[in-house]
Amino acid sequence: MKLLSHLSPDGDGLPRPADARWLALGFDAWNEALALAQGDPASYLARSWSAAGAGRHLLASIFGNSPFLTGIAVKEWAFLTCLVERGPDALFDEIAGAVEKTEDGGEDTTALMRRLRIAKRRVALAAALAEIAGLWSLDQQTMTLSRFADAALGAALRHLLREAARKGFTELISADQPEQGSGLIVLGMGKLGGYELNYSSDIDLIILYDPAAARVTARDGVQSFFVRLTRDLVRVLEAYTGDGYLFRTDLRLRPDP
Repeated sequence: MKLLSHLSPDGDGLPRPADARWLALGFDAWNEALALAQGDPASYLARSWSAAGAGRHLLASIFGNSPFLTGIAVKEWAFLTCLVERGPDALFDEIAGAVEKTEDGGEDTTALMRRLRIAKRRVALAAALAEIAGLWSLDQQTMTLSRFADAALGAALRHLLREAARKGFTELISADQPEQGSGLIVLGMGKLGGYELNYSSDIDLIILYDPAAARVTARDGVQSFFVRLTRDLVRVLEAYTGDGYLFRTDLRLRPDP
């Protein structure tokens, strides 16, 4: 177990549980999730590493201090087992790579929104455990969360541009990289621009467009097209679904002249 090898079997160096009730509820939910997964080979591995020693103390650090992370850990017990086995760096690279590889066709907006939200909660869990285990510094953690936000934003924009092209509202130079030559310019500001995002950060964006470069064919013109595209982007990022929201988005931030 790559992650557990960095931890003391008796939990030295890990945060101590601050709330006994949260701790008990967390382990009850964990055990229930594994019981429901009985027969899944991964559930036996999860029981093994979480029964005692460093694994048990790691879960106690989560369950006794953060209901937010507890909910993710219980829901994503199979991913957490992979995380413990392989370590956060390898899994983050896989998640980010999968998010960035949006392909033309085959996925509607609802499916994209769900996929990105699941990826976000997994990244949040990986970053938190990496910090708790002492594998990542705070700077590495915020960099990771910011890199994911950048990848997710790019995936959403590429999807929306392809959708617009399918509906006949714009023409794409490249279906593989629809943002190229689209006339769309997205600037990350604030904590996103500085690669300093934390778990609860909004993302501050400035959306611009170059009317000379845009290949818009929509009847209502270039400006209306990009206003609609921006609204759709905010909906993809902000809408609260059964998997939560992706990022709260602020378009009001403006740099000083």
